[in-house]
Amino acid sequence: MSTAPLPTHSLPSNLPIPIDDGACAHLIGSILPSICLPSTAPSDSVDLSSLPGLTIVFMYPRTGAPNESIPETWDVIPGARGCTPQACSFRDLSSELGALGVTQIYGLSTQDTEYQTEVKERLHLPFELLSDERLEWVQALGLPAFQWEGRRLVKRCAIAIEGGKVVKSWYPIFPPDRSAQEVVEWLKKERQHPV
Repeated sequence: MSTAPLPTHSLPSNLPIPIDDGACAHLIGSILPSICLPSTAPSDSVDLSSLPGLTIVFMYPRTGAPNESIPETWDVIPGARGCTPQACSFRDLSSELGALGVTQIYGLSTQDTEYQTEVKERLHLPFELLSDERLEWVQALGLPAFQWEGRRLVKRCAIAIEGGKVVKSWYPIFPPDRSAQEVVEWLKKERQHPV
């Protein structure tokens, strides 16, 4: 007996939990590479190494297309499922993050900008998405990645950037819909903002 696939914004209760394999342990203190990444902002690209203030970048493997069935091979990869809930968590908490000192928020995947533009519009994201389709930025920073159906995808993680340097990283992220809340909690505790 087969069951209908869940929509991309739903998270099954039996997802495998990713473990911390140390793949992001080297990030804090890393100087960002000066690489311009295509953005969903019209005719724009972003060099994350040159941005002022505190920037949060959350990385995700791929968002599903509308009405896309999610294959079982995706759900068995620890940490793969949940890109849309992760993006929506940052959407829903973007005002609070701004009030806590975050200057910019970006989502980043290896999907192309055209695909990301549809996602940004469909999910009403108040921030831009960046494409690292050639994995230049992912490889330069040594971010964890995995293979799926012949494509190399970045694993879900997030970083805080200040002055062109990584000042905090989150990895693994689970459940993915708590990603933005983890950033809020760090800002309130470690950055000494009132609760």
